[in-house]
Amino acid sequence: MFINKIFMDTNKIINADSLEHLKTLDDNVFDSCVTDPPYHLASIVKRFGPGQKGINNKDEKEGRNGPYHRAAKGFMGETWDGGDIAFQKEFWQEVHRTLKPGCVLLAFAATRNYHRMAVAIEDAGFEIFDMINWIYGSGFPKRRNLLKPAHEPIVMARKGVNKELNLDECRVGDEEIDLSKNRRHKQDSTIFKGGWKSEEGGEIVKGRWPANIIHDGEVSSYFYCAKASKKEKEDTNHPTVKPLELMKYLVRLVTPKDGLVLDPFAGTGTTGEAALLEGRKYYLIEKTEEYIKDIERRVNKTILC
Repeated sequence: MFINKIFMDTNKIINADSLEHLKTLDDNVFDSCVTDPPYHLASIVKRFGPGQKGINNKDEKEGRNGPYHRAAKGFMGETWDGGDIAFQKEFWQEVHRTLKPGCVLLAFAATRNYHRMAVAIEDAGFEIFDMINWIYGSGFPKRRNLLKPAHEPIVMARKGVNKELNLDECRVGDEEIDLSKNRRHKQDSTIFKGGWKSEEGGEIVKGRWPANIIHDGEVSSYFYCAKASKKEKEDTNHPTVKPLELMKYLVRLVTPKDGLVLDPFAGTGTTGEAALLEGRKYYLIEKTEEYIKDIERRVNKTILC
């Protein structure tokens, strides 16, 4: 039985499995979807195997000492990252069904399996028409055989007809951005300069860790947003808190005034807070009960301000 559209006209926080809950909703109710699904980094183990036998005279075991043992544990060891829901066509079909015609989906992904999520979104009926890259100066892992992750790709997809984005609300000003004020660039005001202390010898080496982004150095033409600050991460154990300014920008870009934005992987509720501050409504679904309390605390604080 579908939930009536009248029910959807107010802000909602739902503690449920996102796929199962979406199946209960009516068609064409949301004005946008802005979400950060599980990255499912553990999928690399499933695709390539747990490891190789005979290294260091012992068998390597999945999740313990194989070459993919860190990925086998999920993102930062979190079990919720192990599900492949973001790669499931069925899930994105439900998102597609509940979005209004022409409305836009924005979904974060990890660089190494972005393509798997994008294919599922496209197979579900969406038109992928662009990709946003959120570039930042710090990331992990820093291993000898990997580049430092320096961006997160965000799928931009729409349902059917072409509706205009809210571009005028998201224009970037001409002001110069002083990156030296950013806590992540204290040594030098440019992005790719400055030293860092080597883990091997403790010495200062010239240049930052090589990243998976090549930048032309012109930052004034782009929207600028640092990673979530310590203050934004207070009172939560969630490891992937997104910065409020970034989520405000994304919500504003794809959601009309007074529109209803869906986030089926709400985490700590940054999308909900962003919606409130930007004059939009939110519909948040989060499976983990611990994070529901974080969401309620966050949006209630915003309402009282």
